[in-house]
Amino acid sequence: MNKGGEWMLKKIVYFFFVIFGIALGYQFGPKMFSFMDSMLNLGGISYPQYIGAALGALVFALLLASKFIDYVIGLIKWFEDFITKTPLMEIVMGVFGMVAGLLIAYLIHPAVSGLPVIGPIIPIFLSIVLGYIGFKVMISKREELTAIFHFKPFKERGNKRAEVNGCKGKILDTSVIIDGRIADICNTGFIEGTIIIPGFVLQELQHIADSSDTLKRNRGRRGLDILKRIQKELQIKVEIWEGDFEDASEVDAKLVKLAKLIDGQVVTNDFNLNKVCELQGVSVLNINDLANAVKPVVLPGEEMRAQVIKDGKEHGQGVAYLDDGTMIVIEGGGTYIGNEIDVLVTSVLQTSAGRMIFAKPKLLEKAL
Repeated sequence: MNKGGEWMLKKIVYFFFVIFGIALGYQFGPKMFSFMDSMLNLGGISYPQYIGAALGALVFALLLASKFIDYVIGLIKWFEDFITKTPLMEIVMGVFGMVAGLLIAYLIHPAVSGLPVIGPIIPIFLSIVLGYIGFKVMISKREELTAIFHFKPFKERGNKRAEVNGCKGKILDTSVIIDGRIADICNTGFIEGTIIIPGFVLQELQHIADSSDTLKRNRGRRGLDILKRIQKELQIKVEIWEGDFEDASEVDAKLVKLAKLIDGQVVTNDFNLNKVCELQGVSVLNINDLANAVKPVVLPGEEMRAQVIKDGKEHGQGVAYLDDGTMIVIEGGGTYIGNEIDVLVTSVLQTSAGRMIFAKPKLLEKAL
């Protein structure tokens, strides 16, 4: 809040104190002066309500306002920040639940108001308790309710649907954004539907970009640059999901909940998140699997040329790499380190972490 707005707020609160003091003084002034007259025999006071109003205004303006106005303004600012940071969906659902709780309390009121002693107190207690319970229940169950009514709190450039032409929305996680390859994949047109960027992922990226660690900071800024490229340069629909899941603290858990809520697909290169999505029955697209799938197929017996760059784990082995990063373990290739040789593929091992090729020098094959 700027200084001009704070000054205006202080004037409004001060004016409220004065009006409140006038109202109380006008209401209770006659009773107060009547009591004083009976005790001191003042002979009656003319216009006690107006004098009480004036005294109330003075008391509240000079004494109470000066002491409590800062506390009231602080409470208003806290409430303003709370409303600003809370997603609109939570506010709407919370208010709806509170109204429902108050309505139930109102319906119960006739049945309990006639009870002796506690009859006048019970309705007030029920209104507070049921209003609070309704507020909390509606917020905690908002995901199920929004799923029932098919409401998705999206903020998107001109489109509010997460599904286009029957294609599910693609939810990006933090790791795949920082990786950067998703932008190139989107540019090729292999990703169909709408790209969904959750607000909590943006917050995590911002936190990483603000890190004191140089490596983390550079990774976070790279991720933000990739998002900017996807939004501004690529011909693909992008939506920002502004909701949150307060009952989940981890970003991965929130991604899974969001995918279930909107029936979307999680796009990641995180092996652990991939497994969690599979266990939860959530559709997942792993770009590492895509990268492995588009690598050239190599069959045993094929010939290729590779440069041996280092020793392998076993004695006499040499290690080389293809242009796409695939490791080639060459039996008896340790003597050729630093040289480019022809090799024959003996076997291929495909794992979730990638592909590994086993080979032996062609020169050794000819010698045999």
